[in-house]
Amino acid sequence: LEDRDRGRMKHPSQEKDPVSGRINSYFPFVVVQNSEDSRSTITMQQLATALLFGVAIHGGDVAHSFSPAFSSRVVSTSQTQQQTSQLFSRGDDPYPSDYDADDLESTEKTVAVDMDEGDAAIRDELKRELILLASVTNRGTCASTEEENLVVDLVTQLEALNPTADPALNSQGDWELCFSSTQSFRSSPFFLAIRAFLGDDNQEMAENAFTIHDRATTASRVGKVRQIIDKDNTELVSEYDLSVGLLPGLPVRVKGCVVTSADLTVIAPETWEMTVRGTKVNGSNVPFLDQYLDDNATEIPVGEAYKALSGSIPTAILKTFYVDEGMRITRDIDDNFFVFTRA
Repeated sequence: LEDRDRGRMKHPSQEKDPVSGRINSYFPFVVVQNSEDSRSTITMQQLATALLFGVAIHGGDVAHSFSPAFSSRVVSTSQTQQQTSQLFSRGDDPYPSDYDADDLESTEKTVAVDMDEGDAAIRDELKRELILLASVTNRGTCASTEEENLVVDLVTQLEALNPTADPALNSQGDWELCFSSTQSFRSSPFFLAIRAFLGDDNQEMAENAFTIHDRATTASRVGKVRQIIDKDNTELVSEYDLSVGLLPGLPVRVKGCVVTSADLTVIAPETWEMTVRGTKVNGSNVPFLDQYLDDNATEIPVGEAYKALSGSIPTAILKTFYVDEGMRITRDIDDNFFVFTRA
C-alpha cells in the first residue's frame, strides 16, 4: 500500500492539501500528515492492518482479549442479583425486621384527654357545627357525601380534644341521639347484640340483614332515640320511638316506644361490655293493647333466648372517646359512631 520512492501513501482516504501540497491520510479520529521523512503514517497503517487482521481471524475472541474483566463482570452481576434476592426474601420469618411484633406500638385507638383550658372555645365551636349538620340532615339519614365527610372531620377533632378522663365512667344520665353514621336503630342493644352474635366472620351477613330491616321500615317514622345510663354505670336502657303505617294510603299509624335494657360493664377508660336483657313496647296507640302492655310491662327475655340458643349471651363492645357536660360520642365494633346530646 505504500510507495516509499515517492514518500506518500496510496490509500482510499487520501486528499491533497491545495495550499501545502501535502497528502493527508484519514483514519477514524486520527489525521496523519504525510511527509517524505515521516514514519508515523507507516506505524499507524500497520497498527490498523494488524487490528483488522486479528478481528478477521479471531472473531469474537478479540473483544474478550481487550476486555479481560468482561466474564468476571457477568459473574459478579449474577452473584449480586442472587445476594439482593436473598436480602429481600422473607423466608420463613414472619417478622423480617429488626423488631418483634410485641415491640411495636399498638395502632388501636385510645382515649385522649385534653387538659388545656384554652381549647374549650374550640370544642364549643366544633359542637355547634356538628349539631347544625345533624339538624339539617335529619340525624344523618339524608346527609350528602360532603356533609358526611364534614361530620367525620368534626367528630375526629372532638375526640382528640376530649376533656374527660375515663369517659365510660362519666356518661351517666339521659342522652338523645342527634347524629348517627349508620342506621339509627343500630344504637339499640337489641341490634348490637345481633351484630355481636354473628361475629366478624359474618359481618357482611349482618350488614345485609340491617339493610333489609332498614328498607322494610322505610315507611315508618322515627321519633326520639334515647339512652339512659344509670349512676352506677351498670345498666343502659334504650328507647326508640317509632310510628308505622299499617297500609299504604290509609291514615292509620301504629305508634309505640321500643324499650330495650342491657347490662353494662366498664372494662377500660373508654370501653363498655354490654349484654342485652330484654325488650318491650310502651306507649302503644292500639286500643286495648296499649293498656295491656303498660299494665303488665311484658318484656321479651332476649338475653335468655340467646343463652338457650347458643349457650351464652353475646357481648357487644361500645367505646366512648368523647364526653362532656352536654355531648357524648360512642363507637360500635364496626367503628360506626353515635353522637348524643343531653336530653
